[in-house]
Amino acid sequence: MKLSEIKEILATLDHVDFQLENGTFVPEHFHVTEVGQITKKFIDCGGVIRQEKVVNFQLWNADDYEHRLKPGKLLHIINLSEEKLGIEDGEIEVEYQSGTIGKYDLDFNGKTFVLKNKTTACLAQDACGIPSEKPKINISALPVSGTSCCTPGSGCC
Repeated sequence: MKLSEIKEILATLDHVDFQLENGTFVPEHFHVTEVGQITKKFIDCGGVIRQEKVVNFQLWNADDYEHRLKPGKLLHIINLSEEKLGIEDGEIEVEYQSGTIGKYDLDFNGKTFVLKNKTTACLAQDACGIPSEKPKINISALPVSGTSCCTPGSGCC
């Protein structure tokens, strides 16, 4: 989800809820402790220099049980970050701590924001010799030899 999309959605909501893909909700008294833009410059295993930019939201579960972030307040924080930090309209990555700090993509299911699990990947599969997709072989289509390559007493086993 891009920053412009969350701004449009927030303008229509009465309250803000975040939910993990497994159905667990982020406690309603969470705080958005950071809104920023992260630039990552790196080299992949194939030697290609790459750069990624994401808009970062950090959610924090505080012991402040009276706190409830309203959509207008989050929209204000986003607008302020755009104005003061020059944040671009990029994809949102959400940091949220459960067992450790997790990074999630963001989606919206029509009612709540969903923290989507992210996965790692090799960006240089061709340079590493990793096939993009494993070839599928139908065993019944393999040619069958009339004689077995391994017979009793042949010494192959």
